[in-house]
Amino acid sequence: MLKEFREFLQQGNVIDLAMAVIIGGAFGSIVHSLVDNIFMPVVGILIGGIDFSGLSLQVGKAVILYGNFIQAIINFVIIASAMFLVIRSYNKLRSEEHSAPPKLSAEEKILAEILDLLKERKI
Repeated sequence: MLKEFREFLQQGNVIDLAMAVIIGGAFGSIVHSLVDNIFMPVVGILIGGIDFSGLSLQVGKAVILYGNFIQAIINFVIIASAMFLVIRSYNKLRSEEHSAPPKLSAEEKILAEILDLLKERKI
């Protein structure tokens, strides 16, 4: 069983997944900083100087921090947009890489040969 577990860990999928989690965490902290330090102050200025992190509602003894929730939504939208652009670009590159040149029909092959013969005659 230990041998099987070691083989499982040595497979590329496990290592790829671990790297994705680490990079995703780092990317999340970058986006969090971008939202907190750049976007939210600008949005706050545009809507009258409101600081979203301070928005809250008190119901009895409970404090509902809906400003933090708004900030989390903005974080999600930015992360989802960035991931969409990355995946879209990757898929576009991948499809261009794997697309084979179109096969010529019999008529197109004959026309290409005629064109080559005509080019040879002019020289």
